[in-house]
Amino acid sequence: MSDSPIVPVILCGGSGTRLWPRSRAAKPKPFLPLVGDSTLFEATVARCTPEAGFAPPVVVTGAAHVTHIEAQLADPAGSQVIVEPSARNTAAAIALAALRLPADAVMLVCPSDHHIADPAAFRGAALAAAQLARQGWLVSIAIAATAPETGFGYLQRGEALGDLGFRTARFVEKPDLARAQQFIAAGTYAWNGGIFAFPVGGFLRELEEHAPAILTAARRAVEAGRSDGHLFFPASGNFAAAPSISVDYAVMEPTAHKAMVLADMGWSDIGSWDALHSALPRDAAGNSCKGRAELVDCRNVLVDSDGPRVSAIGLEDVVIVVDGDEVLVTTHAGAQLVGKLPGAANQ
Repeated sequence: MSDSPIVPVILCGGSGTRLWPRSRAAKPKPFLPLVGDSTLFEATVARCTPEAGFAPPVVVTGAAHVTHIEAQLADPAGSQVIVEPSARNTAAAIALAALRLPADAVMLVCPSDHHIADPAAFRGAALAAAQLARQGWLVSIAIAATAPETGFGYLQRGEALGDLGFRTARFVEKPDLARAQQFIAAGTYAWNGGIFAFPVGGFLRELEEHAPAILTAARRAVEAGRSDGHLFFPASGNFAAAPSISVDYAVMEPTAHKAMVLADMGWSDIGSWDALHSALPRDAAGNSCKGRAELVDCRNVLVDSDGPRVSAIGLEDVVIVVDGDEVLVTTHAGAQLVGKLPGAANQ
């Protein structure tokens, strides 16, 4: 298994409502150029280069996103796109990919909507994680925690596994601020970024042990599915029977073979306008502007306009987004609530 291929498995789901009005159901955030000229999906694919030892990707997505994926994949014919008939969370989505791959392959599971500022650091962590996966470990690429964030899950570092990584001592779901501050002070916790390296055969065995209903539904859906070129369509009725559970709950928490590789790679989940602002270049006053904008005496302001010029004076910690006929104005503190707007929910 030492030379088994590393197959990027790219998960494209969700609607990105917290980045409304730029991100909408018809074209959610993976397919938008939010940081730089490439879309988040294009950047995810580009990080996993053949020169670094990665095989062509497997993309798992819904039918509504296939057109965007076809347009943004550099080589659609060399890749495989699995079209989920319904959204059943990450454990079932990863199971579909695993059942379409050789048992001795290593899957590198990547969300399609994250930003990574240092691709070389990402590849180094991914290759280390793949080595551990080939030894039978189910590996999380853990993000070096820089602040007591309450919106992320955390991983506690256990004993070292040579010079590649560590056992994962525990998973902790999103903590309150006091616990998050304790984690940062302890120095043994990292953020759970939802990036994993799995041995295909080992992952399927763990899924059978800990979440057999997911594996059964996914296997029946694949067996009854159909191919159309590089597209694969699992059988909808079979797949709908899969319980909707994240891979963290279904496999990573209960498994005795969990490990982690630490990575400091400029990671962001771009989970809100506030998070996007932190990932963008800013001027000396902390302002970032995309499109036409004029700012006077402003600090820590984000402007993103696809047309009209935005003029702002004397603002601090504010986000202004113009997309077609929709305008969003929020404080940075309120950015996490954007997905609760009626306009975002009904996009």
